[in-house]
Amino acid sequence: MTPGQPAPAPAPAPERGHGHHRATPWPEARARAARAGAEARAAADRAPVRVPLGQALGRTLAEPLRALTALPSFDGSAMDGWAVAGPGPGPWTVREESVLAGHAGAVALAPGEAVRIATGARVPAGATAVIRTEHARTDAVPAPDTATDADAVETATGAAPASAPAPAGTVLLHPLREVVTGQDIRPRGQECRAGDELLPAGSGVGPAVLGLAAAAGYDELAVAPRPRVEVLVLGDELLTAGLPHEGLIRDALGPMLGPWLTALGAEVVATRRIGDDAEALYEAVTGSAAELVVTTGGTAAGPVDHVHGILDKAGATLLVDGVKVRPGHPMLLARLNAGRHLVGLPGNPLAAVSGLLTLAAPLLAALGAAAEPPAAALGAPLRDPVQGHPHDTRLVPVVHRDGLLVPLRFNGPAMLRGVAAADGMAVVPPGGAEPGRRLELLTLPWPTETPFAQGACFT
Repeated sequence: MTPGQPAPAPAPAPERGHGHHRATPWPEARARAARAGAEARAAADRAPVRVPLGQALGRTLAEPLRALTALPSFDGSAMDGWAVAGPGPGPWTVREESVLAGHAGAVALAPGEAVRIATGARVPAGATAVIRTEHARTDAVPAPDTATDADAVETATGAAPASAPAPAGTVLLHPLREVVTGQDIRPRGQECRAGDELLPAGSGVGPAVLGLAAAAGYDELAVAPRPRVEVLVLGDELLTAGLPHEGLIRDALGPMLGPWLTALGAEVVATRRIGDDAEALYEAVTGSAAELVVTTGGTAAGPVDHVHGILDKAGATLLVDGVKVRPGHPMLLARLNAGRHLVGLPGNPLAAVSGLLTLAAPLLAALGAAAEPPAAALGAPLRDPVQGHPHDTRLVPVVHRDGLLVPLRFNGPAMLRGVAAADGMAVVPPGGAEPGRRLELLTLPWPTETPFAQGACFT
C-alpha cells in the first residue's frame, strides 16, 4: 500500500442464505420439499381417520378402496323394454305385470314369455335377453269369427295342429330386429366382484370417487388426516381493514393463504399477525402445535428480517435456503424437529404464491399421503415470448386461449392481478421462451375460468 493511500474497505461478509451461490435450483427445491413431507409422515406414523362420504371430498385415501359387493349386485336391465325368455325369433307371450327398479323381481319367466321391464330393474329368473321398447311391437290375438285355419286343417286331414293357438286377447311381442342372448342385460359383477381393489391408497377423493364408493357400499372412507398448518403474517406495515395510508398497506396474504392452503389439503388451525418482533416470532414458531408453520416476509437480510435468526435460535435445520426462481427466490424450508417444518414465504404477494407452489404444495401433498407430489404438467405452446432470468426459473401467470398459453402482464413480485385471472403458472426456464415452445404448467388448486374480457391483463 502506498504511503498516504487510504486502507481498502474490508470485503463485505457473504449474505447468509440469500446469496445466489447458496440458492437451490427450482426442481430440486420442490423435490426436497416432497421428501421432507414424506419423511415427516413416516416419522409421525399418522393413523388414518374415517369420515362420512359427505366430508371426504378433496381428501386422500389412506387405504385401498375395495368393493364391498359385486357391481352390479344383480343381473339388471340396461334399458326400458321387455325381458324375454327363450331364443328368437318370437313372438313371446306378454305377461300382465311389469318389473320396476327397486321392486321385487317378477316370478320366473317360462320359455316363450315376456314381461315389461324398466332400466335398472332386476331381470327375472329365466330371462335370456332384454329387447328395447323401440325395437319391438305388440299386438293382441283377435277373437275368432269362424272356425280357425287349424280347425280347417284338422277337418281336411284328420291331423291336429302342431301347437294350440294363443287364446283371444293374448298380447304377443314381436321383435323388429334380431335378438341376441344376453343383450341389454348388465350381469352381476360386470364392473367388479366383491373384494376387488377399485382404487389404491393415495388416490385423491373427487366427486366421481364419492359416487364409486357409494355404489360399492361405503358410508364412510378411511382418509389421511389433513396436515395441520398455522400461518404467521409478519410486518408492522400491514392493515387489516380500510385503505392504505401513510406508508401502511393492506395485508393481502392473510386473506389469501388460509384458503389456498386449505385447497392444497391442509387444515389451517390459525392465521395470526405478528409485528416485526423477533421474540414474538420465536415464541409463535416454537409454541405452535402445527405440523407446518408458514411465515410471510422476513426471509431476506433486512433490518427486521428475523426468520433466519429465530430458526438458528430454535436449532432448526435449513433444508432449502433460497431458490433459483423469480419471483420468490428468498423463500426457505426448515425442519423444526422430526415431525414439524417451517416454510418461509417472501412478503411480496406473487413471490409468496411462488413459494406456496414451490415448497408448500409438494410438502403438503407428501404429508397428506398423496401417491405423488403435485407435478408440473406439460402445458400448451406459448402464444407470446416470455423474457427469462439469465440464471433462474421464472413462474409466470398464464391463461389458456385458443389452445395456447398466453402470459399475463401483471406478473411482478408484488402483483396479484395476473394470478387472480390465471389458469396456472407457466414454468419458464432460464433464458426465457419463444412462441411455440411448450412449457410446464403448475395448475391452481381450484377451478378457474379465464376472464377473456379483461384484455388489459394480456401482454
